[in-house]
Amino acid sequence: MLYERMRDGDTKPTEDDIITYVGKKSPFWLELRDYLNKHYDVTPELVFYGKKYGWTIRYRKSRKTLCSLFPEKGAFTVLIVLGGKEVDKTLSMIDDLSPDVRTLFENTEQLRDGRWLWIQVMKKEDMESVKLLLSVKRKPKRVE
Repeated sequence: MLYERMRDGDTKPTEDDIITYVGKKSPFWLELRDYLNKHYDVTPELVFYGKKYGWTIRYRKSRKTLCSLFPEKGAFTVLIVLGGKEVDKTLSMIDDLSPDVRTLFENTEQLRDGRWLWIQVMKKEDMESVKLLLSVKRKPKRVE
């Protein structure tokens, strides 16, 4: 299901604006943001990707993107791009993904630059699958 994204490039949203916009899925939004901040040495940056995609919070280090979070009205989508080796590793643990994320992975075409997974986080199982896919891209740091 598609949700309306924040497409007004003239108005940079605040974190409060985004949380309000994401609405009922904001607990997942906050959980994922907290997870990324605690487990990865990446700096979030708010970027406008144009009228089609709107505002996103991109997490990257040394010009290599870990993931991008797209706030949507009542939801949000995580973009994770997996390269060839990452796809192979994901295939070895495919049964650990939620049914929805597994189906998405299986139905997403492998392009030259990777497999672009647009995961709309709608339930706890999706969140756990996102965390698993992030660990395929980059090993999370241990948190004491």
